[in-house]
Amino acid sequence: MAVEDINSNGLLACIEPDDMTAVSAQLERVDLDQGQFLFQSYEVIEHVYFFLSGLSSEIAGLRGKEVEVGCVGAEGLSGVPALLGVDSSPHYAFMQVGGKALRIRTDALRELMEKRPRLRWFLLRFAHVFMMQIAATSLANGRFNVEQRLARWLLMSQDRLGDRLSLTHGFFALMLGVRRPSVTDALHTLEGKHLIKSTRRLVTIRDRAGLENLAGASYGLPETEYRRLIAGQCEPLAPLTAASI
Repeated sequence: MAVEDINSNGLLACIEPDDMTAVSAQLERVDLDQGQFLFQSYEVIEHVYFFLSGLSSEIAGLRGKEVEVGCVGAEGLSGVPALLGVDSSPHYAFMQVGGKALRIRTDALRELMEKRPRLRWFLLRFAHVFMMQIAATSLANGRFNVEQRLARWLLMSQDRLGDRLSLTHGFFALMLGVRRPSVTDALHTLEGKHLIKSTRRLVTIRDRAGLENLAGASYGLPETEYRRLIAGQCEPLAPLTAASI
């Protein structure tokens, strides 16, 4: 497995060398298309994906009554239930923005986690961080207005994709759990504050500090936990492309 691929994922770049040698022997590099499912509701999670690029979404709810509860890019992985010994989940996950990943069969990763306590300890830390993100989404949906919640998701998307976000109004509606007209109104509000530039399928971040100010306490806790528990465990010389998350 190429070193540059390993260092392109925030988790893999932080795994101890001996554990990484064992993991890399089981990894397969794959291309993931926009809209591709990573796992379906109540179906066996066959693979865990360590992302090199792109953006995945984890969705809760029934079809037609859905909301995004978490997103992952090159800082982490998709398939947290598998890390916890769970074969399937009521949630489902798919690629909101296509990209590349290194995947491993769930049974192979579990076997490695059983044999390697340090690897298990480290990956379970990411499970904690992802659960903090889900909890933060619940807090944002219950206690913050649409503009603040949109600012939060824009910041999270920027963390993983950069300043130019090729995301549709339908995606934002799914993220926020609101109708598309509410998304359009919120985007116009943020554009009027000169925080973003918005076209039909592209949002460009213009003022990150302004977005952070608007999002307030709805943004930042999971990101702080990631820096404390994941990025903070890396060797000083380990290059990380996702260390800023």
